[in-house]
Amino acid sequence: MNDGRWRTAGGTLVRVVSVWAVSTLTMLALAGILPDFQLQSDDGDTVTRTAFTAAWGAGAFGLLSALVWPVLVRALLIVPALVLGALVFFLNGSLLLIALRLIPDGRGDADPETAVVVAAVMSAVASAVSTALAVRDDDAYRRRLSRLADRRRRRGGAPGGPDGGRGGPPGIVFVQLDGVGHDVLAEAAADGIMPTVAGLLADEAGHRLTPWTTDWSSQTGASQLGILHGSNYDVPAFRWYEKETGTVMVSSRPASALELQRRAIARTHDGGLLTVDGASRGNLFSGGADQLALVLSMAARLGKGRRSRAGYFAYFSDPANAVRTALSFVAEVVREIGQSTRARLRKESPRVKRGGLYPFIRAFATVVERDVVVAAVIGDMFAGRTAVYADLVAYDEVAHHSGPHSRDAEKVLARLDRSLGLILKIAEHTPRDYRVVLLSDHGQSPGETFAGRYGLTLKDLVRAGCGLPVPRRAQRTRSASEARDAVRIALHRPVDGEQEEHPVRPSDPVVLASGNLGLLSFPDIDGRASREQLDRRHPALLGTLAAHPGIGFLLVRSQKHGSVVLGRDGAEVPVAELRDGEGPIAAFGAGAAEAVRRTDTFPHVADVMVNSMYDPESGSVHAFEEQIGSHGGLGGQQSRPFLLWPRTLADPLDAVAADTPGGEAVAGLVGAEDVHRVLKRWLRELSGPQVPLRQEGFAGAARADEPFPDVVVPEGVSVREGSPAVDEPVLDLPVPEEPVPDAGDAVPGARG
Repeated sequence: MNDGRWRTAGGTLVRVVSVWAVSTLTMLALAGILPDFQLQSDDGDTVTRTAFTAAWGAGAFGLLSALVWPVLVRALLIVPALVLGALVFFLNGSLLLIALRLIPDGRGDADPETAVVVAAVMSAVASAVSTALAVRDDDAYRRRLSRLADRRRRRGGAPGGPDGGRGGPPGIVFVQLDGVGHDVLAEAAADGIMPTVAGLLADEAGHRLTPWTTDWSSQTGASQLGILHGSNYDVPAFRWYEKETGTVMVSSRPASALELQRRAIARTHDGGLLTVDGASRGNLFSGGADQLALVLSMAARLGKGRRSRAGYFAYFSDPANAVRTALSFVAEVVREIGQSTRARLRKESPRVKRGGLYPFIRAFATVVERDVVVAAVIGDMFAGRTAVYADLVAYDEVAHHSGPHSRDAEKVLARLDRSLGLILKIAEHTPRDYRVVLLSDHGQSPGETFAGRYGLTLKDLVRAGCGLPVPRRAQRTRSASEARDAVRIALHRPVDGEQEEHPVRPSDPVVLASGNLGLLSFPDIDGRASREQLDRRHPALLGTLAAHPGIGFLLVRSQKHGSVVLGRDGAEVPVAELRDGEGPIAAFGAGAAEAVRRTDTFPHVADVMVNSMYDPESGSVHAFEEQIGSHGGLGGQQSRPFLLWPRTLADPLDAVAADTPGGEAVAGLVGAEDVHRVLKRWLRELSGPQVPLRQEGFAGAARADEPFPDVVVPEGVSVREGSPAVDEPVLDLPVPEEPVPDAGDAVPGARG
């Protein structure tokens, strides 16, 4: 308690001193600009003496404003508003004149008209600085939000109990910490990096933590689609080539995300997790929500001015939000430059390039998206929405370039923990009770890049195995970055891959990378190529890949034995006979065999699926992209995300067992579709049965020009009401075709 009081007192002192300093500089600047305003004696003063005079005057004016101004306003409440508005300027100027008279030796002087101008400017500057500093103070922010909630309840505009308290069924908020693995979260809580999470786990009546296992494609596109829409069938990777249309699907490309969402809805006949009074914030997919902000799949279907960028406009229309985020953005850019420079000087290894625009992309992911999404979630809670699902991408973006266990990533976790703490505190003041569930879509596995370790990319290795020319100088495969695509969308720029590209030559293979998962497709072979066809065309290819020390195993279809998994030393196992802990997949742990078997059934599985090596001792993999923290395939922590839920909700395993034929017990949560069943069960527990979707459409195409109706803003700024939900058909929408990239290129796209 004492520590908290000292911390609060220290924060208040810092704000007071900062406002005083800025006010002093403002007064000095105005004295130099305005001829009828002086802070010196007639004979002139030294710079030090003038600065002291300005500090005295600024301090006196600030003290009078804090102590006298509230009394004057209260005394003048009987004055008509228009008259009071005119008096404000004169009263403020009068306070400044009094402050100048309090300066020793009579060094301060101003004409009455000038005093009005000076007082107005100084008040505006002091207010802006105070607001910027207070908004960064979570305690001050919570106090303002609490007052906002009290006003909303008094107005009767929010649901509440008969005594003015909270009533009705509880709502639920799902916060996705993108890329945070189970072990990373547990260690961060134990080490004090995430005290909010530690508090949830320590409370006997609080939350429980459990891991779950991803599908083979351990990335946001597959996981979030399964979680929000109940199906991630036929999503073999973050990006893949579809022969029938000659296009490359990229999960974070808006047109691709929209098509994936359409396919999932067509398969499940369900609009998604959020179809009943839901909100989707910062996600790849809508989940069927009416209220949308920063949802990539919606950016492909909303017209000019109605794209997901509208979420940014709604947030930054409040100047306090703009100040808070702008200052934090600049600080994050400087922080990244300093951290990357330090890593380069120390010659840390492994390391990837972090120059160019990356500092700004990182700042966007760790500051702008975080602030906008958290504000939207808080607005949803004050609006009393039933279900909210939000994705915070900050950790995943930093871990890709700095490593999942780096100090840089730990600092991001600490800041995310503060955001979680704010959401939990806000839940104490909302018009209805909320259950807060934390989860992740995948983890990350560390390791040197494939190109960094072996001096060539997967594309180079494939071309060599095919007998095709290989560039003398290996070209790095650009790192995927979902944040980069979100930046482009926010700036109304085309996402990488949407521009015109040169079509591949039919004889060239298409090589795509998704973390440590590679996909090879041969456009001139109809359907899924067989091992026998590939051996006839490129006799050395499969042997070259399977024998390479950086590759763990391959999946390819055989005309003789059905699909087979190939490994080193000529290992070959039919998919039907795969067993965990045996053969080429021995190192990849429990669930690997079933994950491979499931992917093998997908219509768009690649001709050859390539999973990098995995070292169980170090937990490392080799990404086929420029990432030292990666995910997308099998191997290590990338396949082990977490679920952290209130103990008042049903146990996840019981929820899955209830949906299993015969109600048989299950050993663990396997796949994103299992997680969807759990979240759906919790929604039913809290709010009753969900209204099923009409088969011809879904509720999830709400207008984006009102992306979140109750943006939480500092006291004194009005809160807008949201637009009504709008149902729009989606199943029959045409999806723009996307061209095939140059042969062998791993298409730059988004962080998965």
